[in-house]
Amino acid sequence: MEFELAERMNDFEEGIFQILDVHKKKMQEKGRKIYNLSVGTPDFKPSKKVMEAVSKAALDPENYKYSLCDRDVLTDALKQKYKQRYGVELSDQEMMTVYGSQEGIAHIALALCDPGDQILVPDPGYPIFSIGPKLAGVKAITYELLPENNYLPDLDLIAEGLSNRVKAMIVSYPLNPIGKAAPLEFYEKLVSWAMEHKILIIHDNAYSDIIFDGRKGISILSIFRAKECCVEFYSLSKSFNVTGARIAFLVGNAQVVTAFKKVRSQIDYGMFLPIQYGAAVALMEDESLVKEQCRIYEERRNVLCGGLRQIGWDVEDSEGSMFVWAKLPGAYQNSLEFVLELIEKACVICTPGDVFGSLGCGHVRFALTLPAEQLKEAVSQIERSGIL
Repeated sequence: MEFELAERMNDFEEGIFQILDVHKKKMQEKGRKIYNLSVGTPDFKPSKKVMEAVSKAALDPENYKYSLCDRDVLTDALKQKYKQRYGVELSDQEMMTVYGSQEGIAHIALALCDPGDQILVPDPGYPIFSIGPKLAGVKAITYELLPENNYLPDLDLIAEGLSNRVKAMIVSYPLNPIGKAAPLEFYEKLVSWAMEHKILIIHDNAYSDIIFDGRKGISILSIFRAKECCVEFYSLSKSFNVTGARIAFLVGNAQVVTAFKKVRSQIDYGMFLPIQYGAAVALMEDESLVKEQCRIYEERRNVLCGGLRQIGWDVEDSEGSMFVWAKLPGAYQNSLEFVLELIEKACVICTPGDVFGSLGCGHVRFALTLPAEQLKEAVSQIERSGIL
């Protein structure tokens, strides 16, 4: 028996990582060594203190009940982190937990928009930026990120075509997939622009702890008057290597946070308590481990980008995040065809750029998720394959 499914299902294709996994397994069956630089999952371990906190809490049967709310130990730790790391004071009304930034971005339009409203999203950009609004019946309007504008949105150009149905704009730096950071003055202009046009800025702040060459990752809430027009998703996934635990927060404008709490209270009964206790420990740890990881990511960036340039592939240095964005070499034009050929010839897996929007066509994304020595091997494999 077949059913007529929702029309929105036409927007969802088989996940690219599932497709790549099939090809990875075929090469492994041939006994080939694979260099998987596709999925952005850190290869570092969580800190021992975090794992111990989760384990200890998980042995208490009382912690298997609905949490219903965020515990004080967690909210106090988040307040302390934002004050020390970003110079931002947060109140209880300005924060809440979500099951990872992706889940939060997938649902936040339900609190902001009616069907037919619009949200501005970046192209290239992480897929959930566009998918989230669509799930709520909201139209995702893309704005271009172009190299000639240092991959920053042209706010003046966007303003010329603004509809009165635009409720929000999603912004993220350092940005997955392109690995570009934004200067402080951009955020200052963005907040003023949002105030002028009465648009909420949704800042995805997943990678401010992974930023290179002396740049400083910031919270948009550190900008003057930002709380009047901004909210921010802050994730522990990449900074603290807890991607599977799904720990993130929405912080910022109290009206939006309160509304989103109301939405999520209809579909969720609160974050699992052992995860809350582990998150609190992560937030309270000193930043030495996070900074050391950032140094290692930067070393890997240097090895991969510098190595690819040495063998004839002109790849720009990533400025932040755990990703490298590369234009296809030579006469190649189709990203997926190139990726599959790269797997076949070099056993190196990356992600086709068109997954991230129309402007991703002709590009690929590498994840910096292998040690430097293995990245050197991957570069050598690419050189020996003759694909360049």
